[in-house]
Parts: sequence; C-alpha cells; structure tokens
Amino acid sequence: MSHTVTGVVARSEGAPVEVVDVVVPDPGPGEVVVDVAACGVCHTDVHYRDGGISQDYPFLLGHEAAGVVSATGPGVPGGPDGLEVGDSVVLNWRAVCGRCRACRRGRPWYCFDTHNASQPMTLADGTPLSPALGIGAFAEKTLVHAGQCTKVDPQLPAAAAGLLGCGIMAGFGAAVNTGGVTRGDSVAVLGCGGVGDAAIAGARLAGATTIIAVDVEDRKLETARRFGATHVVNSRQADPVEAIRALTGGHGADVVIDAVGRPETYSQAFYARDLAGTVVLVGVPTPQMRIELPLLDVFGRGGALKSSWYGDCLPERDFPMLAALALQGRFPLQDFVSETIGLDAVEGAFAAMARGDVLRSVVVL
Repeated sequence: MSHTVTGVVARSEGAPVEVVDVVVPDPGPGEVVVDVAACGVCHTDVHYRDGGISQDYPFLLGHEAAGVVSATGPGVPGGPDGLEVGDSVVLNWRAVCGRCRACRRGRPWYCFDTHNASQPMTLADGTPLSPALGIGAFAEKTLVHAGQCTKVDPQLPAAAAGLLGCGIMAGFGAAVNTGGVTRGDSVAVLGCGGVGDAAIAGARLAGATTIIAVDVEDRKLETARRFGATHVVNSRQADPVEAIRALTGGHGADVVIDAVGRPETYSQAFYARDLAGTVVLVGVPTPQMRIELPLLDVFGRGGALKSSWYGDCLPERDFPMLAALALQGRFPLQDFVSETIGLDAVEGAFAAMARGDVLRSVVVL
C-alpha cells in the first residue's frame, strides 16, 4: 500500500519551493522505503530548483539524508550484510553496480551505472516526481534503491549523520581520497563553506601540518580555523597565490583544493601548488564556464589535475568510518550543523546559505 506524506517540491525554474503531498509507493524488487529523520540543505538542491541540472520538473528535493528503513522489497537481502526494517542508514547517490568497467577494474567509486529506485514517487494527482540525485529526501518517507542505503551506528544523531551523504563526504574525500593528503603535507583550500571546511577537517585528520584556508569573508575564515586551518588568507585583501607560496617556503602547497569551482579559483589553485603538486576540483562549475591555461605551464609544472566526484568515496567503506570517527570525537561532524528547521523553512534556508550565514541547515522530521 502506498503512503501519502509531506514533501518539498520545486515545480518550475526559479519558483519558490512548495510543501505538498507526495505519494510514496511500496518498495518493488531491490527497493526500500526509508523514514527520513533528517536531511541537510545543500547547494545542489538550489541548482535543481533553478534548472541548473535538468528541466525534469517537478523535482522532489533533498538528498543529504539519514533515516530508518521501514520497508524492503523483494530480493533485498537481510541479515548483517543486508538491510532489515529498523536499520539506521545514510542515503547515498552513487549506489555502485558492481558490473560496469570501473567496478570490474576495482574502482567502484567511479561506477558508470549507479542504481536508483525504478518506481516513481508522485504528486497526489499522479504526476511523477524527479527525486534530487535519485533520493528526494525533503519528505517524511522516500523510496530508494537498496544500494543507496548505507548502515551507520544508530548512536550518531541523524542531523549530523545525514551530512555524510553529500557535502561532508565530498570535502573530506577531496582531501583524503582524491588529493591523497598524508602526514606532513601542506594543503590549501579555496572556499570555506561546508565542503571546504570538510576538506580542511579531513586534511587535519590525515596529518597535514600546514593547512591554509582561503575565502573572501573573515567570518568564514574564523570558522575554518575551528576545523583545522593553521593559516587563513582573505583573497579580497591579498593575492592568494602569493600568500600560499609565502606560507609554504616560497614553493606552493602540496595539494590545493578548489571548493568553489570557478575559472578564477581554479587558476589560483593551479599556480598556488608546488611543482609536481596536486590540484583537486570539488566545487561544481556551471556549463558555461571555461578555463584557459598555457599548455607549457600544464606540462612544466607536472603533478596532477584531478576532479573529485563525491569525494571519490565508496559509501559502504567511508560512511561507517566517518561515523565512527565522529563518535570517537576525532572528526567534528556535529559542528557542521548550523541550525535545524522544518520542511516549511527550506526556502528560507536556501537564502541563508546564499548569504553565507550557515554551514548547513538541516531539516529534522
């Protein structure tokens, strides 16, 4: 039997979101229904609302979520290695297939055929909804593929746990998985929102000794210090490339992470790294953006220019690990929660995020 629940929907490009009735079907083969406990408000949801990802309106927004499995469909394995009703889970938007060429080569974090639920959730009139990143968790319940559920320790508060599902994993993974930050490294992070601060916290955990935070707002830089930045640079007041070089013996940082995703910040990241250093792009650019670099500089500076998809994470490996580190007090996950809100406050949370007032607003159901 289907369930009618309350959810947040974007009906058309740029229009304010609406809180409406959403119909969630019973799970089919390989699917599960999750009672959503909490869901973070992410920039990606704004991109969906504003038509920056696709035009498949209406969208059921929300994807950075934690909850409890309330129903499983046929073929979903149970037991310790499967899913049971009552399991606490974090939802992920890259449920690996295990069969594509990336998975077969032992690189499942690059999976080219990730899973989503087959059945649509709908509006009350039967109009199919497009769930954000295949999840759609600004709702009391959501339908996902079983592979999109990663079990985590239920002791971790849901408002913090849900953040593992997107922004925190993207930033942490950009530093640790993609950038390969290790003991003694110097790291610079451009952009100190939630993703950038997660990269800073990840770099500190990995043992980096010099961690330079770069932003245009002093209050964000002070927050970055709390997450582990050893130095801060306000790029309105100083050339970030020269500042990073000055703080690294004149050489540049071993790893530079662009958590903004603009041509100017990418160029800064490119020139702020040491010879043979690594640039990691984790901020998401728009389709219109272009970058121009002298090819001789690309050749002559060596090293690696990388993009980080979802922090190059493997959810079943990385989510429980980060949850455990948070419970041990070794990773400050709870500190990323700026406020908790209801479903009716999502539009206001988008505005707060645009102003830079919050790291994460989290919808608690």
